[in-house]
Amino acid sequence: MPITHPLLDRLQRGPILCDGAMGTMLYARGISFERCFDELNVTNPALVQEIHREYLRAGAEMIETNTFGANHFKLAHHGLESQVREINLRGVKIAREAREIAGVNAFVLGSVGPIGQLLPSFGTITYDEARAAFQEQIEALLEGGADAIILETFSDLKELQAAISAARAVTHDLPLFAQMSFTEDETTLTGNTPENIAAELASLELNVIGANCSVGPAGTFSAVKRLVAALRNLQSPISNLHISVMPNAGFPTRVGERFIYVSSPQYFADYAPRFIDELGATIVGGCCGTTPAHIAAMREALRAHHPHPETHVVVVEKPAPALHEAAPAGLTSVARNLREKLRAGKWITSVELDPPRGLNPAKMIQGAAMLKELGVDSINIGDSPLAKIRMSCIALAVMLQQRVGVETIIHFTTRDRNLMALQSDLIGAHSLGIRNVIALTGDPPRLGDYPNATAVYDIDSIGLIKILKRLNEGHDWAGTSIGMNADFYVACALDMMWANADPKEIDRFHRKLEAGADYVMTQPIYDAAILKEFLQKYGDQYGAVEKPIVLGVLPLMSHKHAEFLHNEVPGITLTDDARRRMKDAGERGVEEGIKLAQELLIEAKDFVAGAYLMPSFGRYEVCGELVKVLEDKMKNTDYRFQPTEAT
Repeated sequence: MPITHPLLDRLQRGPILCDGAMGTMLYARGISFERCFDELNVTNPALVQEIHREYLRAGAEMIETNTFGANHFKLAHHGLESQVREINLRGVKIAREAREIAGVNAFVLGSVGPIGQLLPSFGTITYDEARAAFQEQIEALLEGGADAIILETFSDLKELQAAISAARAVTHDLPLFAQMSFTEDETTLTGNTPENIAAELASLELNVIGANCSVGPAGTFSAVKRLVAALRNLQSPISNLHISVMPNAGFPTRVGERFIYVSSPQYFADYAPRFIDELGATIVGGCCGTTPAHIAAMREALRAHHPHPETHVVVVEKPAPALHEAAPAGLTSVARNLREKLRAGKWITSVELDPPRGLNPAKMIQGAAMLKELGVDSINIGDSPLAKIRMSCIALAVMLQQRVGVETIIHFTTRDRNLMALQSDLIGAHSLGIRNVIALTGDPPRLGDYPNATAVYDIDSIGLIKILKRLNEGHDWAGTSIGMNADFYVACALDMMWANADPKEIDRFHRKLEAGADYVMTQPIYDAAILKEFLQKYGDQYGAVEKPIVLGVLPLMSHKHAEFLHNEVPGITLTDDARRRMKDAGERGVEEGIKLAQELLIEAKDFVAGAYLMPSFGRYEVCGELVKVLEDKMKNTDYRFQPTEAT
């Protein structure tokens, strides 16, 4: 079941711009070359993230993690060989957070450079030792959620082949870049020519082949020109192979105590269209010596010569609703489809989408548009989950409903708002067309960015459900009229693992239903037996659950992802069979994760009314693939669950 990766889809629509140098920018900030740049992911993450954001503001659509030298051998020079996993995980996290704060739909490339020692016949490090070091690093990058892996600045073809083998041993899902570094003579330092590189790499499972570092645009142009010609002359060239070009800013010169690169941003801007038009490159960027100014200049040149492909966003061509249209009598169908389907016993699918950590919502709008096209019924929007500061869930919900035309469910917590603010925000949300609310107590502030912040908790989630229902009756908690009846459709949360372990949790869930919850959204499970056990225990005490249950599903991405969830996340337990299958799946973990989710939902379909999908690492396309897989199997299948008239 092949899954098309969003980066590959994007490349089909036109050229894409990568970022420039990380080391150059760190050096300009006063970090000496004697320091381990990769260690800054742990010791100074704010500096690294600031540089990522500068490149994103300059127009880069791809940013590389600060992990170029974060392998066992290079880190050992600094006594850091035991921190391979932490440094690489942090590197991906920093880049992904920079992307979130910038709010752009950029891709995070996990950067992997050479090990710094030669393989035979030039050196003493064996192929297997090199491959093991690369695999250790790449596994950490994947665990952190990198969108692709870029193997760059290699001069030894054997070493690059070891890195490719290591990458494909742990993932066939993510795009893989392979970039060699050429000298002025258009060969690598170990004597590899563009022609023999093309012959050796053409048979490997690569998505991108190219060149970076060592020389400036002119020298890189000549080497890549030979590489492209050699690939075209092969009997069976790789289909859909993309070419990347990321040169240095010329040769460095020493000025006083500083090293300066001489190629100007305008010089790079002049070459950017040539890389695309004359070489057929689809990926351009910069290496040593390049800065955000170089990337910004290249962006302007590409806009002029190759207009930037419009991001695939579906915008509903209608004005924002007038204020009077927010009343129940004028409510559009966008905000009522979910309840109508649940009341009719039709299968629904909702996907969770966290608001951005910065001011730009573009990435979330694009993700919602993609999911809507795939047939998702609604988008769940978190309320600063894990107590980390994010854009208001109300603001994002309004944008998605008005600009994309997709129904939303806001997660609304009692953690941050006193009794007055809760009701004020809800009345305001209703006036803006929001109807679906899941009532939550919220994660405590100590988990998030502001551990010393004061939580409010005037009421808990049960009290919030009661407030919502009072608003539906036309008055606030104090009994004061709000002028008309509100029209909220209210969900409550359910953690079946806790409920099965503690009878008090079953009682608490029952109180949520008694308070007036219209339907139920669960935490993720990986075994339908957990659902059946809960329904049996609840039924023995209170009778059948008569409200629709939307089952939480978090598709597994890899064996390490599965083990992390099983061993470190409270409330999530995987079956031994699921863990074994994820381990056996190896590099095809995403496909196996989708199969497991599909099997779970099919087994549970007689007891639930829909699926609540939660993407990992912002991989919306994985949830989208699951939506497509389930389309025929679930939406056109009768299932046992039938809501009562009361719902």
